[in-house]
Amino acid sequence: MDKQIQVQDLTFNLFITETTIQQRVKELGEEIAIQFKDQNPLFIGILNGALIFTADLIRACPIASEVTFMKVQSYAGLQSTGTVTTQIGLQQDIKGRSIILVEDIIDTGATLYHLLPDLQKLAPRSISLVSLLVKPTALKYPLVIDYKGFEIPDKFVIGYGLDYNEQARNLSGIYQLKK
Repeated sequence: MDKQIQVQDLTFNLFITETTIQQRVKELGEEIAIQFKDQNPLFIGILNGALIFTADLIRACPIASEVTFMKVQSYAGLQSTGTVTTQIGLQQDIKGRSIILVEDIIDTGATLYHLLPDLQKLAPRSISLVSLLVKPTALKYPLVIDYKGFEIPDKFVIGYGLDYNEQARNLSGIYQLKK
């Protein structure tokens, strides 16, 4: 796992391989399918970061389901801004629906902590959280994360949808910032 890449002014090392990611996504899809087999859940991917993960996850979940996206932003460069803004809101009626909210990464938890009350006001049957990556030591808000892909240290990562200044989302693996 010595593969290094350069993105703009930073160097990153391969952290999680494409094969490892795909195996875990398959497992998550199977777990979700068991819990939601007769509910036709609505997957809500959080753009831009969760686009790739959401697409792979719904393909790995062999049950009737629907998918949509919202766009919220809380990051600039390498850090959370502390402010969450909704740029593209939810268009579907979610009243009585089982919702699976899909995130690429949960670090402080600010994005979901501020988004969840707005979604709960729309009276869904349930809201479950799934995140490819979780940084437990960075978490500042109380969240119940129902499905976790990987717990990782509090270090900056890119690839598989995650970016650095909008670059590197297309990488098939996940890369960690070199010290």
